[in-house]
Amino acid sequence: MPLVRSIGRWTMTALVVNTIIGSGVFGLPSELTHLLGPASPAGIIVGALGVATIMACMAEVASQFGEPGGPYRYVRTTFGSFLGIQVGWFHLLSIIGAIAAVAHLFMDYLATVLPLSTLERDLLLAILIAIPATINYFGVRGGATLNNVMTLAKLSPLVLLIAFGLGRLVHQGHIIQTSDLVSPGLSKWVRALIFMMFLYGGWEDSLLVAGEVKEPRRTIPLGLLLGLLICTSFYVLLQFITLAAIGPTVTDRPLAAVASVVIGRGGDALVAVAAMVSTYGWISANLLNAPRLIYSFAIEGDFPGVFARLHTRYQTPTAGIILFALTGWILAVSGTFLWVVALSAASMIIYYAATCACLARLRTLRPEADAFRVPFGRILSVVAIGIALLLMSGLRGSEALLMCATAAIATMNWWWVKRHRVRSAVHIGAIP
Repeated sequence: MPLVRSIGRWTMTALVVNTIIGSGVFGLPSELTHLLGPASPAGIIVGALGVATIMACMAEVASQFGEPGGPYRYVRTTFGSFLGIQVGWFHLLSIIGAIAAVAHLFMDYLATVLPLSTLERDLLLAILIAIPATINYFGVRGGATLNNVMTLAKLSPLVLLIAFGLGRLVHQGHIIQTSDLVSPGLSKWVRALIFMMFLYGGWEDSLLVAGEVKEPRRTIPLGLLLGLLICTSFYVLLQFITLAAIGPTVTDRPLAAVASVVIGRGGDALVAVAAMVSTYGWISANLLNAPRLIYSFAIEGDFPGVFARLHTRYQTPTAGIILFALTGWILAVSGTFLWVVALSAASMIIYYAATCACLARLRTLRPEADAFRVPFGRILSVVAIGIALLLMSGLRGSEALLMCATAAIATMNWWWVKRHRVRSAVHIGAIP
């Protein structure tokens, strides 16, 4: 039974925005200021250009596939099951790590307006995760509608904060000098760009629903482009306003501090509510996206068959939805923010590079494919891979160790699949 194609251009754009704008915008401006100082707004633009390079390559690759699975499917089709499973597991790690980071920040902001015991926090979080999971269980249309509503809800308070902050920006804005760009040094720039991968990351998760997108060859590239432009505009303005309002002050809740300055009394409460809406919107979007990755694994035989079954009435991957909701809740009650951010970003870098490598290979394998073609695609793919390798050099020991552990798990998964297929072939051959 096929998936239902219900996602159009504007829903796709909203999905991209919703998967990008999550927890990072509320937790990272202060860390970017700490690393880059006055150059942090320029750093956001540099990060956007790097992401745009990767996004352009991935848009061309994605336009050749109408099935769910995202980078896992692209790499598996292009380079084989071993590398495909590796990329799929890093994508899983990225999503799981991001869910933990986002939920952790959600609970931090909730604690500012509603003090709760640990047990109460955990139970409330379980309920909040169960709501979008249940909506997605009853069909992709409901999940897509919820995504659109949450996108508008998360952007509205940010628009209000920007509107209040523009007056201060005009009077106290800082013009970025060349010395501001040079003074942080290469190591801080690389570390900041790793965090910016998380800040911009998540858009690739919108590719997981390709099997439910109308006209994916046109809808996906347009949605990616518009989504990136919208998010970059918000990030740059918010970073400038942060610098103008609180300067180099480092705080765990930078936008709340900004709101207290530019709005006054009640501003921090507004941002706390905005942060909760934004992070909750991100969770709702990924409970729409992520189960499609498990579903794609399963229909290729790389995961147990139960995850390949669609609900007989709603055509939704029920087992995958339940698994991600449960796993997300378990990790959310024990996650930390910056470490998980770096881990999630590092995982993104792996499958970004692998998908960009698919571009040149697919142009050779499918020269006549009806696909979106990015200008200078081969050159851009090499540049994108180079960016990924540079960012990987900024990982710390514990982060690199867990990356190696993920690769080992993926290798065991591949070995299990290979052995299972050999046994199945022997069993079938033994039947007269």
